[in-house]
Amino acid sequence: MTQLHDLSAGALAKGYASGAFSPVDVAKAVLARIERWEPHLHATYLLRPELALAQARESEARWQRGAPLSPLDGVPMTLKDNIATLGDPTPLGTAAAPLFPALADAPPAARLREAGAVLVSKTTMPDYGMLSSGLSSFHALARNPWDLSKGPGGSSAGAGAAAAAGYGPLHVGTDIGGSLRLPASWCGIFTLKPSLGRIPIDPPYTGRAAGPMTRSVEDAALMMAVLSQPDARDSMQLPPQEIAWQDFERGPEHLRGLRIGLLLDAGCGLPVDPQVHDAVAYAAALFEAAGATVTRMLPFLHQEMLAGMDHFWRMRSHLDMAALPPERKARVLPFIQAWADSAAGLSGTEVFHAAQQFHATRVATVAACSAFDYVLSPVAPITAFAAELASPTDDPLRALEHIAFTVPFNMSEQPAASINCGYNTEGLPIGLQIAGARFDDLGVLRVARAFEQLRGVQRPWPEPPG
Repeated sequence: MTQLHDLSAGALAKGYASGAFSPVDVAKAVLARIERWEPHLHATYLLRPELALAQARESEARWQRGAPLSPLDGVPMTLKDNIATLGDPTPLGTAAAPLFPALADAPPAARLREAGAVLVSKTTMPDYGMLSSGLSSFHALARNPWDLSKGPGGSSAGAGAAAAAGYGPLHVGTDIGGSLRLPASWCGIFTLKPSLGRIPIDPPYTGRAAGPMTRSVEDAALMMAVLSQPDARDSMQLPPQEIAWQDFERGPEHLRGLRIGLLLDAGCGLPVDPQVHDAVAYAAALFEAAGATVTRMLPFLHQEMLAGMDHFWRMRSHLDMAALPPERKARVLPFIQAWADSAAGLSGTEVFHAAQQFHATRVATVAACSAFDYVLSPVAPITAFAAELASPTDDPLRALEHIAFTVPFNMSEQPAASINCGYNTEGLPIGLQIAGARFDDLGVLRVARAFEQLRGVQRPWPEPPG
């Protein structure tokens, strides 16, 4: 029998409406689940059970009056550390950040609270969100529930671990080069990095997106209906648009006739692990068997592009840290310090050339994808790596070698999802990336839902030790 903490958002709403259980029952079940898992995972920040239960009681009263705020009223959710919540400090994963109370909810927090969702906790992240791991100078080391010796990925580290471990159905992370999709892949969950501006976020930044992290496409679609509401604080938000997020449901027959690109070689970065290659190739074969036309793609990202983006981000972080008092900079994770300080000698010409690689990546990505309706690829070239490592290479001078499949779609502003497509021989999840044309967020959800049915039943979610 499915336990309350494992129920989807849709199932919870039905249970609340029928009176089978209440938001308070569910909040207690989720908090009990967190109590069992958290000593092992370290996924939470600002876990305050009494505040969560108070929200749940308010929601329970609304459901009893027959006046829920939305289908997400009373549904447990978490928010990443860097999504500001009114009155709470926002450490950005680093011990160097001043812990001032936020003056307002950031847009994703505001929208979910307006919908009545219950904020159970915030979730952990690495320093400044600049690692694909759960290593942080502020938070305890986050781990992966599928294998506690591995990390959950990052920078939405705690959110990925929380979703896989059953800390309720709804989680919000952010992504500037893969920070939603990488932990989703390595934790076996679903996410959508939406088109740039589809979900308002504050502060906005080139390539930066917030997105849902869930166990199913359905729950992500429910979240998109709320998160995509407008907010004037995001200067890069898309114009308000009526999108039928509830009309995401599509069966495998939806894939018939689609033109699918298959990218198995990113062109640079780490080589693709054979087991990852085979899992993604098998997923593509399922698309083909369902009637899609699948065509192998040539790589379009070059080392100069990946290195340029890396160097620009290093310089940005170098300047940010140069502005810190020495005693505060010393608190930043040593890996991040070494990565950022490596940019100290770059000339203005070199920084300009590095900055140009964002646009070069955008042009190359859009051109390569233009012949297809959707593009399939690995999310990451490898499965989850050791929790204690800052990156798969653990080398500050090769810090971003694992994001060559994900970062192009941040720069091109295209929606891209991660959905589980298999496991390696150690039982670690493998993610399939599904990318669509700019603004076709609903289309990506529909294709992901069709594949979700094609792939069949997945392995049971992990259980806490003992």
